[in-house]
Amino acid sequence: MSTIRTTALRTPGGLNDRVRDWLAAHSLSILRISLGLVFLAFAIPKYVPGLSPAEGLAAATIEVLTFGIVGGQAAVLLTAVVETVIGLTLLTGRLVRLGLVVLAVALVGIMSPLVLFPELMYAGGPSLEAQYVFKDIVLAAAGLVVGAQSLGARLRAA
Repeated sequence: MSTIRTTALRTPGGLNDRVRDWLAAHSLSILRISLGLVFLAFAIPKYVPGLSPAEGLAAATIEVLTFGIVGGQAAVLLTAVVETVIGLTLLTGRLVRLGLVVLAVALVGIMSPLVLFPELMYAGGPSLEAQYVFKDIVLAAAGLVVGAQSLGARLRAA
């Protein structure tokens, strides 16, 4: 059945080839921009105390990772600034490598609640907080793809 579908796509004037070429030319930019938008969407509520559902988790994580030096609202603000830097570099396409380095460092903090707070993450199955952290696996994978492109890798039509 997939052969029939593929053949059908190839017949009308090379539609399959045109779609493939368009995706090869544009999908990495779309991924970079959408990743930037996601980071900005998570950052913005953290600038308003009490607005982000991840505020408590972010504050607790940063406090543990900085050995108590940064905690509370300062930790949430730091998280917001880091996420904003990542988001703006990816969204604008400027200083993308810097944004990806910040993302790589931030991912340590982003994923650490899975280890630091197992009772919060797995109370009777993955909690809402754990699901919030697990979605970051996809963001990390997208960051790897954008990073590969910023280092010169390219999609090409076969």
